[in-house]
Amino acid sequence: MFDMPVETEDVPTILELIRELADYEHELDAVEASEDTLLSTIAFAPEDIESTSTAPNTEPTSPSRPARCLLLFDEDDKPVGMALYFYNYSTWRAKAGIYLEDLFVRQTGRKKGYGKRLLVELAKEVVATKGGRLEWSVLKWNEPSIQFYESIGAKMMNEWVGMRVDREGLTRLAGLLD
Repeated sequence: MFDMPVETEDVPTILELIRELADYEHELDAVEASEDTLLSTIAFAPEDIESTSTAPNTEPTSPSRPARCLLLFDEDDKPVGMALYFYNYSTWRAKAGIYLEDLFVRQTGRKKGYGKRLLVELAKEVVATKGGRLEWSVLKWNEPSIQFYESIGAKMMNEWVGMRVDREGLTRLAGLLD
């Protein structure tokens, strides 16, 4: 069962899953997210309005509130996984798409189809909006995830290298021409 898209009362669960993902990736100390920062950066569903992956009904995304999140619950209504994502754009295709920032399924829910279910919902949204692609990154050491992604048709982009500027480097870059 999905919570699509999430509502503000889901934030403690989202933060819990983010922390579990960070622990799995050996980066728990790097988590800076809090309930307050998630509340101010995720686009939430209005109460009592139906929403689906092909017609998500949330507050609008914006530069300060760019993210959306799907939560997945097991048959006992316990949270088992999440997909936190935002919209991106392909200049060559001139089409929007989705960038999956984090996909996480709890250890107890793995190999039960939950990860596939989350990815299928995101793919449905991309297709429904006539988008160009669904993309994400995976750590090189995470072989079980890589094998799973390849099994559903994802392809590694070996020609590309991820780049990032953050913290002091971002401040420095912003002031390079001052």
